[in-house]
Amino acid sequence: MTAQPIPVIIDCDTGVDDALALLFAVRHPGLDVRAITCVAGNTDVDGVVRNTLTVLEQAGAGDIPVARGAERPLVEPARSAKHVHGQDGMGDLGLPAPTRRAVDVDAVTLLRREILASPRPVTLIPTAPLTNIALLLRTHPEVVRNIERIVFMGGAVTTGNATPVAEFNVWHDPEAAAVLLTAGVPITMYGLDVFKRVLVPAADVQRLRASSEPRLRMAGELLAHRDPATSGDPTPTGGLGDAGAVCAVVDPGGLSTELLPVEVSLAPGATRGQTIVDRRPRPGEAEIHEGERELALVDVGLDVDVERYVKLWLSVVEGD
Repeated sequence: MTAQPIPVIIDCDTGVDDALALLFAVRHPGLDVRAITCVAGNTDVDGVVRNTLTVLEQAGAGDIPVARGAERPLVEPARSAKHVHGQDGMGDLGLPAPTRRAVDVDAVTLLRREILASPRPVTLIPTAPLTNIALLLRTHPEVVRNIERIVFMGGAVTTGNATPVAEFNVWHDPEAAAVLLTAGVPITMYGLDVFKRVLVPAADVQRLRASSEPRLRMAGELLAHRDPATSGDPTPTGGLGDAGAVCAVVDPGGLSTELLPVEVSLAPGATRGQTIVDRRPRPGEAEIHEGERELALVDVGLDVDVERYVKLWLSVVEGD
């Protein structure tokens, strides 16, 4: 008996690697992408909507509803990552403008509608700042009863990228990330520690770039733009980035996790936006003297089978 597809909703800030995630998600037969919601992050929210619709058209995706969400974090001003993703957020590849349109409801409304209407509990896959998800959880807490789990790309156990200790998605809206951790559903953190490791070999990137199929050529150009090296190598490797979080939903066996206490630093200063992951085997002096605090327990990604996820992504994106 064939397993039913997993109903998922992707909340994104498309973005080069969000685009790689969407290309994979809409083509994987084991996923039922019920909706895609957009939030400011890698670029402004209107750019995110445009990029998302462009990717869906290039991928030949079905009629998946796309909604515009928050244009700024809960507290902070919006701060884009155009220096990483290009002025248009999609590597400045000159992709055609989409003919599709977003739905006429906002992201939170669409999230609530699709979650509650799903006959099976939904898996949320946020690959962006968590503003839309925080607004959903605070405005419509009833959705929790039909959420299977949340697998989010964000955070870091060791080194950040927005700051020495904070990863961009969490740093962009730390308060929203703190709300996510209190969702009351199972949460998996696909953070920078695994995110940075999943690289597509140069030969595969070049094969995609040389394809006569526009969808595959776009995938190759996006991967080349995500080259983690700075050497200017004409045959770059390509980081899958956010796409790894979607792979972890389809194939959780490729991600090694540990259930650990996690909190987000909300204080101003050098640690703001840090995901503090407690890997100690026993309480320390702070807990002994001040009492233990209740912290969210999160399945934190600590190791990843790189070859397994690269093969999975390529097989789905290149498949008929």
